[in-house]
Amino acid sequence: MAILVSGSLAFDTITNFPGRFADQILPDQVHILNVSFLVPTLRRELGGCAGNIAYTLRALGSTPVVLAALGNDGGDYLARMQAQGMDTRQVLTVADTYTAQAIIITDADNNQITAFHPGAMMRAHEIGLPEERSQIRLALIGPDGREAMLRRAQDLADAGIPFVFDPGQGLPMFNGEELAAFVAKARWVALNDYEARMLTDRMGTDLATLSRSHLAGVIVTLGADGCEVWIQGECHRVAGVQADAVLDPTGCGDAFRGGLLHGLEQGWDLLRCVRLGNRLGALKIACRGGQNHVVSPELLAQA
Repeated sequence: MAILVSGSLAFDTITNFPGRFADQILPDQVHILNVSFLVPTLRRELGGCAGNIAYTLRALGSTPVVLAALGNDGGDYLARMQAQGMDTRQVLTVADTYTAQAIIITDADNNQITAFHPGAMMRAHEIGLPEERSQIRLALIGPDGREAMLRRAQDLADAGIPFVFDPGQGLPMFNGEELAAFVAKARWVALNDYEARMLTDRMGTDLATLSRSHLAGVIVTLGADGCEVWIQGECHRVAGVQADAVLDPTGCGDAFRGGLLHGLEQGWDLLRCVRLGNRLGALKIACRGGQNHVVSPELLAQA
């Protein structure tokens, strides 16, 4: 069986600022903000939510079907995904633009400032679902072009494929009515705590009410503090996992979602899926980049 992962493929330019953003920004002067951060380190990594999630799924032994767009500079990225055994037949290569690019600055408190150029991602709505869908057990809609996310939700609903709605950084593109339409088609909703507040505010609801519906669960990630899992109005707290080191938070949420999807594919209960996700988030934060962590058999056995 396979898991369809829809979202961005991107190159991440990752830098580290050894100080704290809060010490460099004057709160009473934000209306004339003009700041510069000296970043002594710089790396370029493969990234994007779809790529990062698919990487962790493959490391866990699942088969991800990647549905996303690359630009004219994405040949090496595509080749790496294929070498790792991912199904890339639904990856569109756009010849007249670059692959999406994220420029990320991380400070000493692991706060991040990101500039994002969507590039080829804005053409992702041109991709449909695979013609052969019998092996696709579930899917995830991650941050992508606006039209792509709207199309993906309708296509998956029409095909009867259950999916996780994971809007991430794409959430602000949608109003309350549009978000409600996504949720109505989804089986699960996954958000961080900031996104959860924005989604419920825009929809005029709360997490307890949202979860008292057709949804099988609403998952709210809390970083090192673990997760809240809302099931039919009841909140379950799942503790975080102590990381061996805190080197780079980029892609931690995606690693978590890889674990979540793997567990759902296996038929695990939602809390067990989330526990695996927490372990993978802690594993990833100890590695630089979103696609360099190594998943050991022991980690999977502990889930």
